[in-house]
Amino acid sequence: MSVKAIVQLYPVIPAEGGAAGRAARRPLGRDRDEFQKVMRDWARIAKAAEDLGYWGIAGIEHHFHSEGYEVAPSPGVVNAWLAAHTSRINVGTNGYVLGTHDAIRVAEECAMLDHMLEGRFWAGVSRGYQSRWTDVLGQHLGTPATLSDGGSADKENRVIFEEQVELMLKAWTEDSFDFNGAKYQVPFPYDAGITTYPATDTASLMGAVDEVDENGVIRKISVTPPPYQRPHPPVFVASSSSEESIRYCARNGFVVTSFSPAAKTEEFAKIYVDEAAKVGHPVPLGANQAPVRWPHVTESAAAYDQALRDYDADMFENFYAKFFKKKMPVNGDVVQAIKDSGLFLGGTVDQAKAQFAAEWEQVPYEYSVLIWHWAQQPTDDLIREMELMATKVYPEIGGLSGPQERPRAQWATT
Repeated sequence: MSVKAIVQLYPVIPAEGGAAGRAARRPLGRDRDEFQKVMRDWARIAKAAEDLGYWGIAGIEHHFHSEGYEVAPSPGVVNAWLAAHTSRINVGTNGYVLGTHDAIRVAEECAMLDHMLEGRFWAGVSRGYQSRWTDVLGQHLGTPATLSDGGSADKENRVIFEEQVELMLKAWTEDSFDFNGAKYQVPFPYDAGITTYPATDTASLMGAVDEVDENGVIRKISVTPPPYQRPHPPVFVASSSSEESIRYCARNGFVVTSFSPAAKTEEFAKIYVDEAAKVGHPVPLGANQAPVRWPHVTESAAAYDQALRDYDADMFENFYAKFFKKKMPVNGDVVQAIKDSGLFLGGTVDQAKAQFAAEWEQVPYEYSVLIWHWAQQPTDDLIREMELMATKVYPEIGGLSGPQERPRAQWATT
């Protein structure tokens, strides 16, 4: 079975010398000239991915990265930018942190993108794990960041996230709807309805059938336009360590973008199959699964270590590792720690082929998400690795499916 491969970029403002180099240029995330260079190459990489036969190109959402690590605050704008520079590849984001948004506004934005792209769009969503920005931008809903630890903040985050997803789906699929959730009401206020809208007679005559009640009160809303795709764009959900998230995705048919090492990803894929069957939607093992890996394909094992050192060690040691349950030793071997994480694969072509084949031998994953720390890694070198993955590594596990392959139907609203 061929693989729907996605190139996902983490926009990193490049700096030499690791933490010291970034400190000397602080706050690097606000260097407008450097960011302009990064943004301009984004379209070039998307076009290269399209020409190489990748299924998708993805952005991310993160905010306030003054260090310059993940400068990606506007996923919808980036998707529109990529849409304007491509014609075949699917475009999406992994993903909108829904608890920091208004779900109806996200639904509208995604519907517009879906039309611009004539259906080659997916909507990725996530729960938010970085408190520096999730707690600030999610304050309107009271959304706390979560590290999926099962604590009170994790539970509150999940309630908000699942409510926002439900609201987004309603906005996409129902001609009119009301909603009385724990954090959000439609109309507002829900019990009284909206009594101050002067054009209720117009809405009664020409709008959705049941927007207005017999007393001229707005009781439902109609979100326009609906998406291009029926019933809605595919939904991808980012997850790292939460079995509850996997079961939630399986009950709805959502694609899991899994930030977990091989053993945990395999475990979650089996849980997904089991949970989907319980709700009457049997799927083969690997369906709707998108394991995330950071690859490097190099001429030698030593060159692979150097690539990890040059392109990934700074961000891994000074950012990612801070969120791990098992903290890295201050004077540890960063390159070895990166390898031990289970998220980074690569080496020579043969080594990369063997590593990916070993994972796909256990589970024939439908999707594969590749992340590069670009532009810490220069664009030309990134495109070189994309080409090697497309032409040498992916053929070992079935080859690339190409952007024309459609996602399987999701059953949340069917």
